[in-house]
Amino acid sequence: MGVLDRFRLDGKVAVVTGASAGLGVAFARGLAEAGADVAIGARRKDRLDETRRLVEETGRRCVAVATDVADPESCRGLVDAAMSELGAVDVLVNNAGVGTAVPALKETPEQFRQVIDVNLNGAYWMAQACARVMRPGSSIINIGSVLGETTAGLPQAAYSASKAGLVGLTRDLAQQWTGRRGIRVNCLEPGFFESEMTGQYAEGYLERQLATRVLMKRAGDPAELVAAAVFLASDASAYVTGVTLPVDGGVLIT
Repeated sequence: MGVLDRFRLDGKVAVVTGASAGLGVAFARGLAEAGADVAIGARRKDRLDETRRLVEETGRRCVAVATDVADPESCRGLVDAAMSELGAVDVLVNNAGVGTAVPALKETPEQFRQVIDVNLNGAYWMAQACARVMRPGSSIINIGSVLGETTAGLPQAAYSASKAGLVGLTRDLAQQWTGRRGIRVNCLEPGFFESEMTGQYAEGYLERQLATRVLMKRAGDPAELVAAAVFLASDASAYVTGVTLPVDGGVLIT
């Protein structure tokens, strides 16, 4: 197998959560361009239809399922659909996530729990559902954030805690599943990429962060993050597990 062939995902099936908008759409289409059939899930089923169209434009098959990752039964439903209609699950991209910017003394228990339920617990339920049917050589990719390791001047206790938790979850699942089941588990930590979340920032906030915290002085292009995901999904990273990889333009060393 040549070096470039190792990055191909032909014959594989990927599951992408949070695929109704932003980076989730980019992950779904990018994995399809690399050769994978894709099962996509999100709570907003109506918006999944456009993602499915983008995947099918690449010539790959796609199944779209309304999915709430905070509900373990809903996670199993997405995996069952992938198995039934696409025949396997080889890759999981745990992308579904929500964020808040509530000061810690004002954040309610419900607000905090909602973020943890989706970002951390949801990733666990999806990983658990997928690992039960995955074959040796499969890959789980948790989408964390640099805010799991640093701060960015916003009150984001719940979000930061959930993303820091994903690093620990990644490490432990890799320890449990790589040797015994042949499933690799890794984490990507995006820096500043255009998304629904960054679209909610106060005016001027993102520009200040790019100028002072990002060595490359610009936001990331989604294609740059997708390329890292394809690497971790494919045989190009067959000897990589338990790793947390920042894709952040240098945020974590400033």
